[in-house]
This record gives sequence, C-alpha cells and structure tokens, in this order.
Amino acid sequence: MSELAFLFQTPGGGIGGMLISMLPLFLIFGVFYMLIIVPQRKRQRELQETVANLKAGDRVVTTGGIIATVTAVRDGSLLVRSADKSILEISRSSVAGLHGLEEKK
Repeated sequence: MSELAFLFQTPGGGIGGMLISMLPLFLIFGVFYMLIIVPQRKRQRELQETVANLKAGDRVVTTGGIIATVTAVRDGSLLVRSADKSILEISRSSVAGLHGLEEKK
C-alpha cells in the first residue's frame, strides 16, 4: 500500500506540483487532438461540401462500395445508375466520395 501512496505524492507538494505532474497528460491530449481530431473534421467538412455540390453525371462511391453515376439530384437523396439499366435511389449520407478522387490521391 505504501508503494501506491508514493506514486500519488507530488514533488514539492501543493497545486504547482500537481500541475507539473499533469503537464505530460495535457501535452499528450493536445498532440492527439492535433493529429487525429483536426484532420478528421477537415475531411468531414470536405465530404459535406462535395455531397452538397453533386450534379448529374458525377461518378460517386457509396459507403457500401457501389460505384455509380448520378442521374438526378433530389433534396435528401440521389438517383444513381450503377449498371447499364439499374437505377438506385440512395441517401446523400451514403456517399463516401467522388470516384475520380481516389485515383488521383
């Protein structure tokens, strides 16, 4: 038990010592925020803009992996052609991105 008490003691005591001992935790959180959360928000914003700007003739990839061409744009959905004669109605939220963008990156 005395080993655990030793781990929780702050060097120098008081609030200043506690802040110094928690500084690495704050730095790790800051690094994770900058490396993971900020880029993910940027990608999500770009995808929302792409979906909002879709027009007939664009080739899209759905979250299910279907590659299709947009034939008509509606408020909450898209009509897409996935094969020669198959027309599907998909929601805008199921669009993972434009088909040509994966090849360029």
